[in-house]
Amino acid sequence: MKSNKNTARMAGALYFIYIIAHTSADVIGRSKIIVYGDAAATAQNITAAAGQFRFGFIGDLLAAVLFFLAAWALYVVLKPVNQNLALLFLLLNLGGVIIQCASDLFLVASQMLLSGADYLNVFQVNQLQALSMFFLYVYKDGFMIAQLFYGAWLFPLGYLVFKSGFIPRILGILLMIHCAFWLMTFLRFFLFPDFNAIIYISYPLGFVAELGLSLWLMIWGVKEPKPA
Repeated sequence: MKSNKNTARMAGALYFIYIIAHTSADVIGRSKIIVYGDAAATAQNITAAAGQFRFGFIGDLLAAVLFFLAAWALYVVLKPVNQNLALLFLLLNLGGVIIQCASDLFLVASQMLLSGADYLNVFQVNQLQALSMFFLYVYKDGFMIAQLFYGAWLFPLGYLVFKSGFIPRILGILLMIHCAFWLMTFLRFFLFPDFNAIIYISYPLGFVAELGLSLWLMIWGVKEPKPA
């Protein structure tokens, strides 16, 4: 890396590609296949679109790697501001990535149960469908547990962006506010599942804050320090 600006642009590019990969995995790979609460319909969809379903969890894994690489590049850029806080957001990101990747194993297990393999003949069709749906619910819960770490990492990241002086402060403020709303989204999922109003704020706010940071870094990078 020749300069801090190049590193910042790399961080922005990795972050942007992560957003695209994660969104594609969810929208293309799963959104029209999984019907939570309807095991038979979901099993039929997974069987009929096996390749599309695999694209979803492979895309998830690639997105997780890209996300951690983006966090590492941000660590390099922001550690001169405060190395301890930069290390904190890197470790929080890593915790979320590990849980997300572990959760994807349940997507693999869900599809394996519907593969028609001979060793599964001891189960009835409806039992396999129910087990497959069970693993999809476990995946969903595991993915939301990862959001606790993905929410927490936004505060030290936003604070360092705000204090850096070489990235617009408004992005740091948005990231810290996004942290609060994303943690509330995590709590809503497990404690108040019927309270959906919070997601109408947290999702658009997250889109603006994280996409804004990635685009700023990718296009403009950061200011080079003036020579002494």
